[in-house]
Amino acid sequence: MKQLIRMLAVIVIVAFGLMYVASRLNATQGASSKNTITVYNWGDYIDPDLVSKFEKQTGIHVIYQTFDSNEAMMTKIAQGGTTFDVAVPSEYAVDKMKHDHLLLPIDHSELPNLKYINPYYLNLSFDPHNQYSVPYFWGTVGIVYNSSMLGGKKITSWNDLWDKNLRNQVLLVDGAREVMGMGLNSLHYSLNDTNEAHLQQAKKKLDSLTPNVKAIVGDEIKMLLANQEAAIGVVWSGDASEIMSQNDKLNYVVPKEGSNLWFDNMVIPKTARNIKGAEKFMNFMLDPKNAAQNAEYVGYSTPNQAALKYLPKSVSGDKRFYPDLGANKNLEVYKDLGKKMLAHYNELYLEFKMYGK
Repeated sequence: MKQLIRMLAVIVIVAFGLMYVASRLNATQGASSKNTITVYNWGDYIDPDLVSKFEKQTGIHVIYQTFDSNEAMMTKIAQGGTTFDVAVPSEYAVDKMKHDHLLLPIDHSELPNLKYINPYYLNLSFDPHNQYSVPYFWGTVGIVYNSSMLGGKKITSWNDLWDKNLRNQVLLVDGAREVMGMGLNSLHYSLNDTNEAHLQQAKKKLDSLTPNVKAIVGDEIKMLLANQEAAIGVVWSGDASEIMSQNDKLNYVVPKEGSNLWFDNMVIPKTARNIKGAEKFMNFMLDPKNAAQNAEYVGYSTPNQAALKYLPKSVSGDKRFYPDLGANKNLEVYKDLGKKMLAHYNELYLEFKMYGK
């Protein structure tokens, strides 16, 4: 009997211990209360001073976690078990998350600052009426180039990258949609093309680019270009802005054949436990002064029309990063290609990465 009592006591102690460990894990992995929210965002994608300012103004503590791809973010939210109150997916990910029932609708009455967003960036095809998302940043995919390393030559086209004189001078960002899109656009096809013959043509053309490709890299592409380790890089516009601030010999261009126009957006995942806190955070980030501060820190383009007057003219007037989007008909938003086709894109991209090794 005594042995049975001791066993029961041990079981109770272990159970309480496991409950405590679980509670601590939740605290670090996104457990939220009325005084806490968990924000799930891309790395280095917010001014830390704004997080502190929000906490001071509202008394709500922010647990900030990061992801490095839309796919990783969606998988974590779909698996559940981790509470996220705000996430920042790209447009095609919003579309997919919406259809997979991973998002909660947003109460616009709690977001009075939504009125400051340029109408051009509202009511887009991936989320009509912004039922599930509000704009955060937008930008393009293009080419950073160092004209001094190219003998004064200007880059205007994707096809310029295939110049035989650029051997080992091109850096590519490590992204299947970006690189496959570049190949498709260079052939004047849509970067959302699903025609198998077109995809194979794009893959074959990318393979022919291999002698010019110095490396396919992640965040280090910024340092490599700023330090003139290569003359050309295919990057996102915000990264281009950061790179150019470190080296005035660099320029950025969106190729004439077309490219990706992307939108990152704030959403409330189905895992949210502090919806009111999430809406307060969204509205805070939509404040024009806060949006301007965030844009200046991060380097990407803000969709907040009222924020532009708080940005230096050298930023808001730079047509490379604030172009007349209505005049450029060749910019496309990534569409959700579906699981099977996206896997095929990834397969072709991996084959390209291995080509010539």
